[in-house]
This record gives sequence, structure tokens and C-alpha cells, in this order.
Amino acid sequence: MKLYDQHLHSRHSFDSTADPQANVVSAISHGLAGLTFTEHFDPHPQEWPDCIYDDDAYSETIKRLRVGFESDIFIGKGIEIGYCRERMDFVLDFLLRHEFDLVILSVHYFGGRALHVRAQWDGVDPAEGTRRYLESVLEAVRFCRSIHDRRGRVFHVLGHLDLVKRYTRRFFGVYDVSACAELIDDILQACLEARLIPEINTSTLRQDLDEPLPGPGTIARYTHLGGRAMTLGSDAHRSEDIAGGFDHALQLLRAAGIDRIALFERGEQRNVPRE
Repeated sequence: MKLYDQHLHSRHSFDSTADPQANVVSAISHGLAGLTFTEHFDPHPQEWPDCIYDDDAYSETIKRLRVGFESDIFIGKGIEIGYCRERMDFVLDFLLRHEFDLVILSVHYFGGRALHVRAQWDGVDPAEGTRRYLESVLEAVRFCRSIHDRRGRVFHVLGHLDLVKRYTRRFFGVYDVSACAELIDDILQACLEARLIPEINTSTLRQDLDEPLPGPGTIARYTHLGGRAMTLGSDAHRSEDIAGGFDHALQLLRAAGIDRIALFERGEQRNVPRE
């Protein structure tokens, strides 16, 4: 089996300058069978003014790349939605009017605070911030579950379940989600009920953590609760980071007994055997 990288960014996201074609060339050089661009769509009022998402320009890029590389690699058009409960009606309307191979739902805020802004951690210690973040993730997944019966499967993947680790490590020198084990179980159970596939996000492996998002304990719990498939995403914002850390992620999948990789094309999931 050849792998897909199903979480990456290019110049169509506000925080990346990567050339989309260079991303494709890098994916081919790593032996990938596919890559799916998941450009940022951030509706939160603190981020919306900086969101540069342009579906026409993005779609034209995907079309051009597919023409140039269709015999070499699958190229998916995805999107990463930043969860903001107050703006989800706007998001749902947007998704209804556009087509994607894959929709990732990610949480970047905790209790109204931006996870990645150091000043917004003032007065919050790492343990409390971790719990508040995971509570926000649970809220997001339960939202997905609540709309499933009415709208079908709108969101496909839960991005970087425990992203909070990146910032408690960066800002405080620690990361530990073990005290929130029951909360994480609730998130994973809600994912199963909402048909929301957790990803293994390997971005932290090229930063200052020695485990991906989520780590081995959470992956093992997902298996215990009945999970059978996950996705892999580098969260690359530079071409050279495509597929980074995938060998490590595959080792964790084997150790946990996850025997399938979930791939998405035109919103449809197919599970392929893990290497």
C-alpha cells in the first residue's frame, strides 16, 4: 500500500507560502499515492479578517495540478474548518455550496482563547488549559454528531485531537493529557458515533515533541473503543515536510492494532489495509 498525506497547506492558506506544485513533487518523491490539500477556512472572529480562502483560485490550482500529474498521483481538494460554534451555520452553508474530497474539523481555541497566542494563556495553568481545550474538542465532535441525522456526513476527519500539547510544551515546557483520560474517551466515543475519523497528525514530530497528535495512549484507547481506521496528515506548511513522521505514525498504528487507513475521495471513505 502506498500512503496519502491528507492534511497539508499551500499559499492558499494564510500561514503558508508553499508552492502547490512543489507540494505535489515532494509527495511523489516520498512515494505517496496521494495528497489532499486542506487549506484553512477559519471563521472565528479573531481569525476571519486574516483568512485568505478563495475557492475559485484554489479550485483552479487543483484542476491544473490534476491535469499535470494525473498519471502520477491522486490530488485531493480538501479544507480544514476551524470550529467556532457561533459561526457553524455560516460554515454549513458554505460547505453545502462547495465540493471537497475531505473536510477536516479542527479546534484552535479553548474557552474563547486562542490556543497559539501566549498572552491568552495568562491566568491559566497547563493542566487547566489542557482540560478546557479537550472540552472544546468534545463540544465540536458532539456538534458533528448532532447534525449527522439532519445533514448526513458533513465533516470527515477530526484534526489533531490533542493539539494543546504543542502549546503547553512550547509555553510551559510540559505536556500531559493523562489526567483527562475520561474526557478523551468521551471524544473518541463521540467520534465513532459521528463517523468522524481521528487523524494522526505528525507535525509535532518535527517540532519539539516526541509523539504525534494524538499520542500512543489515545490511539490505543481508540482501538479499545472499537476504532479501526485513522488518517495520516503531516500538517505540512512547507513542501519539504510532506509525509514527515509517517514511519513513526505507522509504528504506532501497528502497536495499537489499527489495521486500516481511511482515505477520502469526493467525500467518500474507503479503508485500505495498513502496511
